[in-house]
Amino acid sequence: MSEAAAPAGDIPPFRYTAALADEIEIRWQDTWAREGTFHAPNPTGPLADPTHPRAGAEKLYVLDMFPYPSGAGLHVGHPLGYIGTDCYARYQRMAGRNVLHAMGFDAFGLPAEQYAVQTGTHPRTTTVANIERYKAQLRRLGLAHDERRSVATIDTDFYRWTQWIFLQIFNSWYDRDAAKARPIAELIAEFEGGNRSTPDGRPWAELSVAERRQVVDDHRLAYVSEAPVNWCPGLGTVLANEEVTADGRSDRGNFPVFKRNLKQWKMRITAYGDRLLDDLDSLDWPEPIKLMQRNWIGRSQGAHIDFATAGAPIRVFTTRPDTIFGATYMVLAPEHELVDTVAPTRGRGGTRDAWTGGHAGPREAVEAYRKAAAAKTDVERQSDSKEKTGVFIGAYATNPVTGGQIPIFIADYV
Repeated sequence: MSEAAAPAGDIPPFRYTAALADEIEIRWQDTWAREGTFHAPNPTGPLADPTHPRAGAEKLYVLDMFPYPSGAGLHVGHPLGYIGTDCYARYQRMAGRNVLHAMGFDAFGLPAEQYAVQTGTHPRTTTVANIERYKAQLRRLGLAHDERRSVATIDTDFYRWTQWIFLQIFNSWYDRDAAKARPIAELIAEFEGGNRSTPDGRPWAELSVAERRQVVDDHRLAYVSEAPVNWCPGLGTVLANEEVTADGRSDRGNFPVFKRNLKQWKMRITAYGDRLLDDLDSLDWPEPIKLMQRNWIGRSQGAHIDFATAGAPIRVFTTRPDTIFGATYMVLAPEHELVDTVAPTRGRGGTRDAWTGGHAGPREAVEAYRKAAAAKTDVERQSDSKEKTGVFIGAYATNPVTGGQIPIFIADYV
C-alpha cells in the first residue's frame, strides 16, 4: 500500500526523510560550533585551555591541500580528498589525541585578477566573499576543522611570514662541508678573512662593490636568473605548464602562449639534493611515494666537461664521459644564453631555407628558428613521435678528447 493511500495513523511520525536528515545535520553542526568540539588547545597563549580533556594529550597535526576559493564554490574533487583526512582526524581524536585539523585558502591567483579586470571589482572583495561561501559549504559537509585556525594567503598576518621566510633564504648560502645553510654574513667574513678564495683568485679587497655583490649573489639560496617561461601577452603574465593547452594557448581566455626568456627568482635547491635524498629515509611515507621523490630529485653521478668555442666554452654534464670520444655535433636549446655569445653576428652557410623563407646567414636562421620553437608547447617539443629539427648556428666547438671541430646546432627537442 502506498503512503498516499495509507491511513494517517499508519505513517510513522518521524520517518527519516531528506528534510529530517538536513535538520539533524544542521542541529549537530550548530552544537559542534557552539561547544568547540573540534578545537585543539594550545599549551599556552590565547588558544590555551587547561580544562580541555585533550589539553595534555599526544599532539597530531592534520593538514589538507588548501583550495583556491573560486566563485563557483566547492567542486566534487574537494570533498573527495577532504573526507578521507576528516575520517582519519576523527579517529585519532576519538583515540585520545589532541588533533589540530585546520583549513586554509590559497587565495592569490590569476582568476581573481582576471575577474577584477573584467568586472572592475576589487579582487579582495570577490575573494573574501568566495572564502565565506567555501566555509559555509565545508561546514555543511560536517568536516571537523578548528575554524579558529583558518587562514587565507591574502591575509597580511599570513603572507608577512612567507616574505620573512624568503628573506631568510635570500640571506643564506649552502655550506657543502657543513651540509647546511649559513648566513650570508659568515660567507662574506670568510672572503674578507682570506679563508675562502674568490672565483678568479683575487683578494676580496681588490674586488669592486659590483664584483663583490656578484660573488655573494652567486652563493645565495634565492637568486635571479633568466630562464624560458610560458609568456602570455593576452593575460600579461607567465603561466605554468598546466595552464597551457595542447594547442599552445592559455587555459583561461584562450590567448596565444609563447616561450620567452624572462628574469625570475629561483631557489638553489639542487644544493640540497643529497640532504633531500638522505632525509627521505627518516620519513614515515609509503615506499612508492618516496621512490617518486627520489626519481624527481634525480641525483646523478657524473662529470662536467667544457667544449671550447670561439666565444664562451659550453659546459655539459654527462654520466658517461667515455662517450665524448664519439661526439660529432653539439646541440643547444634555442633559448640558451650561449647561443647569442657563440653564434657569429654575420656570415652565411649551413642554414635551412624552411626557417627564413630563403637562404640567409646563421644569425637570421637562428632568430627564425627561435620564433618557430617559441610557438610550440613543451609537450610538442618533447614528443618522441615528432620530427626532430634544428639549424646550424655557424659556429664550432672543440671536442676536448679528440681535438676535432664539431658543429653547433640549436634544436627544439632540447
